[in-house]
Amino acid sequence: MGGTSPCASCKLLRRRCAKDCIFAPYFPSDDPHKFAIVHKVFGASNVSKMLQELPIHQRGDAVSSLVYEANARVRDPVYGCVGAISFLQNQVSNLQMQLAVAQAEILCIQMQQEPVAATLPASQMLDHHQYQDHDQKSLLLSNSHDFNNIPQYFSSFGSSSNVIQDPLKRESLWT
Repeated sequence: MGGTSPCASCKLLRRRCAKDCIFAPYFPSDDPHKFAIVHKVFGASNVSKMLQELPIHQRGDAVSSLVYEANARVRDPVYGCVGAISFLQNQVSNLQMQLAVAQAEILCIQMQQEPVAATLPASQMLDHHQYQDHDQKSLLLSNSHDFNNIPQYFSSFGSSSNVIQDPLKRESLWT
């Protein structure tokens, strides 16, 4: 920045912002919190060294990553971004299990409906298929919260020992 208004890092560090300040392009004076949190977690000297080692075209992305990781570390000092990633992976796993259960229920319903369709005359097939879709939807909606009758092999999708199960109850990521 150099000249009139110092960048956020020079303001926080109470120093004069030089023309070639490495922080100025990435930590503008109108967003002081951005540098404050990065400085708190990583330290100004370390951030300066990291930025100097990178090509100029990669520095903006590096600063974005540092800000993201610093925010994650403030929220969760132990796991940081890894905690957020593990939580999201657990959600994906649970949603995949729910999808598999729904697909299995649809398949069961279709299998139960096939013998009826085979015995109907061709003139009644169209009417049967119109009501079949409606019946499947209503059956799925009525049973969507009843997971007590899920086959046992679906329970293996549910958990993994390396994934955080609950945000307040942490499990080890490496055991």
